[in-house]
Amino acid sequence: METLKLNETPVRTSRNFNINNIKLEDIQIPHKIEEFHNLEIINETDKIEVNSFIDEYCLTYGNGLENQVRENSNKNLRIAINSKKHKELFLNFKLDNKNINLIDNIQIVASQNTNATVYLKYETEQEVKGYHNGIVKVFTKQNSNLNIVLVNLVNSNTDNFISIDNEIAEKSKLNYTIIDFGGKNSITNLYSNLLGKKSENNINTIYLGNGKQLIDINYIGELRGEESNINIEVQGALTDNARKHFKGTIDFKKGCKKSKGNENEFCTILSDTSKSLALPMLLCSEEDVEGNHSSAAGRIENKELFYIMSRGFSIKEAMKLIVRAKFNNILENIKNEKLKNLILYEIDERLD
Repeated sequence: METLKLNETPVRTSRNFNINNIKLEDIQIPHKIEEFHNLEIINETDKIEVNSFIDEYCLTYGNGLENQVRENSNKNLRIAINSKKHKELFLNFKLDNKNINLIDNIQIVASQNTNATVYLKYETEQEVKGYHNGIVKVFTKQNSNLNIVLVNLVNSNTDNFISIDNEIAEKSKLNYTIIDFGGKNSITNLYSNLLGKKSENNINTIYLGNGKQLIDINYIGELRGEESNINIEVQGALTDNARKHFKGTIDFKKGCKKSKGNENEFCTILSDTSKSLALPMLLCSEEDVEGNHSSAAGRIENKELFYIMSRGFSIKEAMKLIVRAKFNNILENIKNEKLKNLILYEIDERLD
């Protein structure tokens, strides 16, 4: 068992906020890693090629466990996208009794003028006590349009760690839809480097914490290209004894004139014992830019509950409907109906 200090903010704040990093105690980090076989790949074509040859790359931040991925990964995947017509690729990872530990190193390269959606889904079978630690490294070339849908549905016995690092080129657009529901501890670090002129990054996230779950989210965007644009929208809900930390940093670097950055995070509190902390930050070393941030937490209003319950719903059913309504705008980004219905099912199950 180890004690870990992970997911540090790029700028330190007062220790009293208890949000500069996350300390996890009694975490069992696996050192003997067997091969991982339970991966389903759907829609691989000559326009979206998947192989195991990872190029050399650097991470600017990471969650603190990225070295394990580089040194001991048991699943290496390089996804090369070369299609101007929109294509979809599905990667479904399932942890089970024969595949308990997943340490995945994923590299996605979207070539110039390409258009694609990549789905990454992580789940566990029944009550497996699993471990997931992964890196997703993304390169978008000029004029590319890439959507990444990352869905975490692992169980409450599994620790989930992921580091995401993006390099976004001129006039390219990178969209994330992240569904963060699973894990005893779910720790996410996402960094975007908007290098090119008119580069764009949209990050839409839903989290849902229950039981004794801990969710720690650290999003960092650095804007360098002129007229670049980043938008971060996070909606979440907490029940039982769940805890959440959200850290969002938008940094306007020298040279990013006329750039825009927006971040918004809202947490719906569903119990007296859940806890939400948030730290939105704007940093700036350039003139003629626009930045906005907001963060809030609140309970469901009694009049909303009363209105729905007056239509014959129980209080639990009413709360589920309200949470689903708050998540709906982000869920609409997921065009695959089967996956969307699975996520809606998981919302209901995790709020029971």
